[in-house]
Amino acid sequence: MINVQLFTGAAVTPHLDAVAALRIAVFRDWPYLYAGDRDYEAQYLATYAKSPDSLFVLAFDGNEVVGASTGVPLLDEVASFRQPFIERGIDPARVFYFGESVLLTRYRGQRLGHRFFDERERHAGLLGRFETTAFCSVERPPGDSRRPDGFRLNDRFWAGRGYVRQDDMLCRLEWQELGDDAPSDHALRFWLRPLEAS
Repeated sequence: MINVQLFTGAAVTPHLDAVAALRIAVFRDWPYLYAGDRDYEAQYLATYAKSPDSLFVLAFDGNEVVGASTGVPLLDEVASFRQPFIERGIDPARVFYFGESVLLTRYRGQRLGHRFFDERERHAGLLGRFETTAFCSVERPPGDSRRPDGFRLNDRFWAGRGYVRQDDMLCRLEWQELGDDAPSDHALRFWLRPLEAS
């Protein structure tokens, strides 16, 4: 049985190392191909843990963290995530940003992806000051030879939950890919949904 627990702000601190390890494990796969960086993970997760209004949705199998999903007020995120909203004329103070949903392969297909979105949308609504929920996802060229056979994009899942791909909203992040000697630049596409649709 998978046990889903919610943590806000610093309450998640005892589990941050496990979440970092999970992110590194899941994001090694296509399409992120993330080589893993413990220092970056500590800094990234600390940003969320320091926000009193953040949310960590953690899935446990016994004592093992096998899935994690995060959200935070966009104002508490770094500038590279806020800037596309400012340029679009969207007030970052009215946006609740979803960081990631990561789940070990053997636990997929149990509707935990929906649970992760449900809990974050509910949390954003309860905070009472947000109009939009948003996230971004890495984009790869359609013909990238590294794409595994049978890989399916999450676009249909996201659209089914009411999220709309924003053709004019991108942010850029650096990370080191597997097999590379140095970090490289990556484009991530935003998806937005009005919170009142929850």
